[in-house]
Amino acid sequence: MKILALEASTTSAKAMLYDTRDASFDSVTHVYENDYSRFDRVRQAEETYQQMLRAGRELIEQADQKHPGEDTASRIEMIALIGVWHSVFLLDRSLEPASPVYHWSHTGAAGVCTEIRRNEKRTKEYYHTSGCMVNAIYPFFKIEMMKRMGLPVADCYLMSQGAYNTFHMTGNRKSTRCLASGDGLLDVHAREYNWDGLREMGVETWQLSELIDSEITFPLVKEAAEILGVKSGIPVLPTNSDGGSNQIGAGAAREGIMTFSVGTSGALRLSTREALIPEEPSTWCYLSPKGYLSGAATNGCCICTDWAKKRLFPKGTSYQEIEEGITDRETTPVFLPFLTGERCPGWNDDRLGGFQYVKEEHTASDLYLAVQEGVLFNLFQCYQSLTAVNPLPKQVMLSGGILKSPAWTQMCADIFGIEMSVTNVDQGSLLGGIVLGMEAAGILKSVSDYRPQVVRTIRPNPASREKFMVKYQRYLECYQKCRG
Repeated sequence: MKILALEASTTSAKAMLYDTRDASFDSVTHVYENDYSRFDRVRQAEETYQQMLRAGRELIEQADQKHPGEDTASRIEMIALIGVWHSVFLLDRSLEPASPVYHWSHTGAAGVCTEIRRNEKRTKEYYHTSGCMVNAIYPFFKIEMMKRMGLPVADCYLMSQGAYNTFHMTGNRKSTRCLASGDGLLDVHAREYNWDGLREMGVETWQLSELIDSEITFPLVKEAAEILGVKSGIPVLPTNSDGGSNQIGAGAAREGIMTFSVGTSGALRLSTREALIPEEPSTWCYLSPKGYLSGAATNGCCICTDWAKKRLFPKGTSYQEIEEGITDRETTPVFLPFLTGERCPGWNDDRLGGFQYVKEEHTASDLYLAVQEGVLFNLFQCYQSLTAVNPLPKQVMLSGGILKSPAWTQMCADIFGIEMSVTNVDQGSLLGGIVLGMEAAGILKSVSDYRPQVVRTIRPNPASREKFMVKYQRYLECYQKCRG
């Protein structure tokens, strides 16, 4: 049996083709053709969906070339969909896109959130109901933002990119509870929409997708099947979040295993049996495809290193060349990685990023090192908040763009002071979709039974950690002074 996983991530379309006979797989990733950091493309949702399908079609064609005469498409018996948390857009009454897709990185709801956070009681009520902080990343607040922008919210359907992909693949306007939970729209305890809060925002029942559990499948519609080149009617697992799927693909659906992703943004997640929400807002709690996730996340990781590379170095300079040019590793400048505001631990939309303690002798590469350190210091803050409400993890599974840099990867282990494991798959969210598919097909009894192959362990250097902890204190001093 072959299972095809399709993902529409923040910056790229991805696909993975998995053969359950021998656990072999291939994958492709394509950066989106348009810059979706610009929020002026009404057809953005459809473009993203089509690019996801094209990635799947290309992967199938590559498999046919690799195995002539096998007819790969005929052996695909299930499709699993994955998408990002925290997106929302409008569709008109004919279900055509009527606005751009507003992703987590769009901070236009910051003003709305600032107003709400002035009311501490309302802020805490929302946090303890939804598991989400009052913050501009969440679609719950982007709904009010769109109203203030003059968009026809009251006369439109509301949908996430992931739910849109499910709709066009199956003809069903459904959303998994996992996906909607990370959008801040649910009562995380009741596992249903937070209608008290949504109706206060002016949202009616008909505007939202019906909630479903993650293991329910729907038949693939003919139009999508023709684009992919597969049989229509095969079961499709509706879109689950990349974060929740990554937890499964990393073998961390069990308690005590922490996934740690350092990609465009950053996240640390632990599986829990019940909703775990601390009294004072710090960490978040979402529904996963299976159970709950207790986590903490940051906006700025590789988005910060990419920003520094683009602005500090000549075009064509490689990351390796940048790292080789570092001259100061002792008194590095401090970088606050809040180019798009702050999520955890302070949830301050208005917190600003930038450099402090820059000296005349510092080079561009020294500034780049400060960016790498600042990203990890912010994530270490998150780790401290997460382990204040959860037991220390038994194992940490590291993934994301950070693994492309051995130096940055080692720095991560040194700062956290714990061993970190790397699996043989660099697309954990896609693999998580595959694992969900294997459970739905009866190949696996439970996703908790899945164990990925650990191919590398990064061990911390105690001497380096002592130096980084001195730098971390300087970072915290700057963090406290710069509140936005």
